[in-house]
Amino acid sequence: MCGTCGCGSEENGPKILTPTIGKENHDHDHGGHHTHGHSHDHDHTHGHHHHHQNGHHHHHHDHSHDHDHHHKTVLEVERDILQQNEIMAARNRGYFDAKDVFALNLVSSPGSGKTSLLERTLKDMKDKIPFYVIEGDQQTLNDANRIAALDVPVIQINTGKGCHLESDMIHDAVKKLNIANNSVLMIENVGNLVCPSMFNLGEHKRIVIVSTTEGDDKPIKYPDMFHTSDICIINKIDLAPYLDTNIEELKKNALQVNPNLVFFEVSATKGTGMEQWYDWLKENLKLIPENQ
Repeated sequence: MCGTCGCGSEENGPKILTPTIGKENHDHDHGGHHTHGHSHDHDHTHGHHHHHQNGHHHHHHDHSHDHDHHHKTVLEVERDILQQNEIMAARNRGYFDAKDVFALNLVSSPGSGKTSLLERTLKDMKDKIPFYVIEGDQQTLNDANRIAALDVPVIQINTGKGCHLESDMIHDAVKKLNIANNSVLMIENVGNLVCPSMFNLGEHKRIVIVSTTEGDDKPIKYPDMFHTSDICIINKIDLAPYLDTNIEELKKNALQVNPNLVFFEVSATKGTGMEQWYDWLKENLKLIPENQ
């Protein structure tokens, strides 16, 4: 189970799956085991001694609290989990750099339009840029099938009870994708703005997607994710006139958390603002000559 939040289990751990579009469905059990302990047990020993002398009642209560030991153990376990994740993340990053693969980690809360943004990007740019995709969800092949329908190589990672992707999952998925040199790897993380912020996958850039329907205080509610991201894509701007969300206030809150954030305001469904996002992609890629 996850050392930061307690999610996941040996019985319902991550699986790497091949999408069903145009091929048989093969389930692959993830080789790695995630049995990350996260203990918050507090031992309370209450001893009660009652002495009765000459009608007087003397009560002696012994309270032994073994808090420090358990909190220390939890911190050590969590630190070990994150350290192991960093080791594999560095290995992933080395692989990406050696093959000139530009790896992007897409993170958001559920319902931000992350998959729609990814679909629109692939549909518009797949003839100019070679893309590969890793989809992360707790269950189902739905998103991977949507990507496969665009004829883009994709692997699904189902995390079971886990609420985020980890670097060893990416390592195993990448081996099955057989990514070509000079390409882009899009990693769509599990919809969650908490735990994914702590787990480096070896990506070059982390991109947080937030929609206008979520309000303008999201960055200060979930500061860790915005603090660790490089790009903030504000999606569903076509709905802004009908909402109370103030986009400038949203950006101000995000910059308060991370002054280095770069923003793109888009509507994935309408196509508004997508060209600026595509220009950023092209500028940041090491593309093969014919694609430049």
